[in-house]
Amino acid sequence: MLRTRDNLRIDAAHTPSRGADDLGIVLAHGFTGSLRERATRGIAHVLSGFGGVIAFDFRGHGRSGGRSTVGDLEILDVEAAVRHARLIGYRRVVTVGFSLGGAVAVRHAGVLGGPDAVVSVSAPARWYYRGTRPMRQVHWAIERPIGRLAARLGKRTRIMKGVWDPLPLAPYEAAAKISPAPLLVVHGDADRFFPLEHAYQIYEAANEPKELWIEPGFGHAESAATPELVSRIGRWAAARSGPPEGVYSS
Repeated sequence: MLRTRDNLRIDAAHTPSRGADDLGIVLAHGFTGSLRERATRGIAHVLSGFGGVIAFDFRGHGRSGGRSTVGDLEILDVEAAVRHARLIGYRRVVTVGFSLGGAVAVRHAGVLGGPDAVVSVSAPARWYYRGTRPMRQVHWAIERPIGRLAARLGKRTRIMKGVWDPLPLAPYEAAAKISPAPLLVVHGDADRFFPLEHAYQIYEAANEPKELWIEPGFGHAESAATPELVSRIGRWAAARSGPPEGVYSS
């Protein structure tokens, strides 16, 4: 269990590194997801070939405390995981987020700072997007009492009532504040939730160093991520987060 600065307990798991001993990867799942889901566990296993992995459940998800604020206070959950990664000895820390987790990883780095590199996969660039049927269904779950009940019973996700006040900084706005930490934006051209415009908006708002991968045939987030794509992300994280321990540039 991790503890956030607003005193919530966050359920987490550490997968030791099978690669670089000094690289820690903080893995942030998507909305209604969990570190215990098969897809997330598979991603953690692949990433552990490059560094140790700290996976966690966002507030309001699974065994973590509190209620989901759908991208606002979740930056404190990422902060707690990054802090823990540093405390247990990882000198380099990269955050890797999927869907909502990708948006939160970008917001965390832009608002609070801390990671040595950031990877955002299948993330929304802005709030209140309803341009696809899956996202209209997500908004129904968030905004309607019956939707929140269904999320709690069906996905063990407890969602806050009411609206944000004030409105959190949008992911694309936070992306502009990440530099000098490198940012990788990954998005599929077959994403049913968020079209490619979201990836372009985050990427174009960010300053260098940054990269954009548009993946042909890739759908949405954890469930669509292949081991090959996750391995490429792991290699990027290892290469862009600074030199491994004991290696110095002249």
